[in-house]
Amino acid sequence: MAARKRASSVTNSAKTALSEPASSPTELKTAVSGEDFRLAPPKLGVIFVISSLLCSLYLYLLCFHYNVDNELKRPILINAGLSLVGFFVTLKLIPVAARYVLRRNMFGFDINKRGTPQGEVKVPESLGIVVGIVFLIVAIVFQFFNFTEDSVWLVEYNAALASICFMILLGFVDDVLDVPWRVKLLLPSFATLPLLMAYAGHTTIVIPKPLVSYIGLEVFDLGRIYKLYMALLAVFCTNSINIHAGLNGLEIGQTVVIAAAILIHNVMQIGASVDTEYHQAHAFSIYLTQPLMATSLAMLAYNWYPSAVFVGDTYTVFAGMTMAVVGILGHFSETLLIFFLPQVLNFLLSLPQLAGIVKCPRHRLPKFDPATGQLTGTKDGTLVNVYLRIFGRKSEKSLCIHLLVFQALACAFCFMLRHFLAGWYK
Repeated sequence: MAARKRASSVTNSAKTALSEPASSPTELKTAVSGEDFRLAPPKLGVIFVISSLLCSLYLYLLCFHYNVDNELKRPILINAGLSLVGFFVTLKLIPVAARYVLRRNMFGFDINKRGTPQGEVKVPESLGIVVGIVFLIVAIVFQFFNFTEDSVWLVEYNAALASICFMILLGFVDDVLDVPWRVKLLLPSFATLPLLMAYAGHTTIVIPKPLVSYIGLEVFDLGRIYKLYMALLAVFCTNSINIHAGLNGLEIGQTVVIAAAILIHNVMQIGASVDTEYHQAHAFSIYLTQPLMATSLAMLAYNWYPSAVFVGDTYTVFAGMTMAVVGILGHFSETLLIFFLPQVLNFLLSLPQLAGIVKCPRHRLPKFDPATGQLTGTKDGTLVNVYLRIFGRKSEKSLCIHLLVFQALACAFCFMLRHFLAGWYK
């Protein structure tokens, strides 16, 4: 859910400019076709800084700190190389796709810039479809370099891709048809079906050591309830990215921060264990997270403030489903939920409005002051608004950076928590 006012109906082509219909046939043709559209250049300097901050520790741990087996490191580096190719392909495809979506009148206006010249610019929507397609191509091509026909991980890998592909499709349908949020809430449960049907891993949970004396078990088998838990985790991750949004760069920014934390966690677990099966589970997670991060960084180059494109629900549900899949198949769902701490907090703050207890407006965004260019928090229950009410008015760019730093601190807190509880909790 981006901070935009939609204008995506093809049947209302005469109203493509919403409150500003084209004043001449020439203007109307331009608005519909997008032939004269020129996308602002990508902010590659910002992406270089962000990627350096997020990826340097991961690469150091993988290549130098831990003695990762060459048979395991090789496919990880091949996957990284393919992901880098995916980054450049995504950069090239976004301007092309932007022109196509404008021809179908799929654009919006940035609500957080209303009353300024930037607020009158038509911003192409649903460009998350580009990220999703390139991600799938990279992930499929990678199979040629790593999996054999009799690989035990191949079935689950393809099932994971099927669930992600299903979610991309449903997300794009939502962008086109503007599906009600109550229906949107259920969509991930359908998308997880391929993964749930193909899942052949364990269904047990390790009982925390302080509770073993009370329960009498160290390991408890949940059976089919574990698959229900998997489905609920996918629903939460998918929708939590979607509702913690509304600022230029926030949806993708939180995704790349969490993805970096997932990569660091995976390589740390590989380096700290000698169990081959455990290594493969975390390597599996890396194989899907690296392409997600690379393609997302390419999209962020266009979506960072001020946004040249909007990612749409296609991206948010795709990113949430991908991270849910890697958490489930990598067997670190508890850690993943702590990485999602800001999203959990945002969900709890949003619950009264989502449940209908408190009136829920169409856009739960802060109030923008065109004179100062700053945002003021409203009474709506979102982390964005609560942050503004606590720390005062901020510009959109500054607020986004603050929230992404908070996201990074939440991930760092997770690593600290795992360190201090290691050996005592489990």
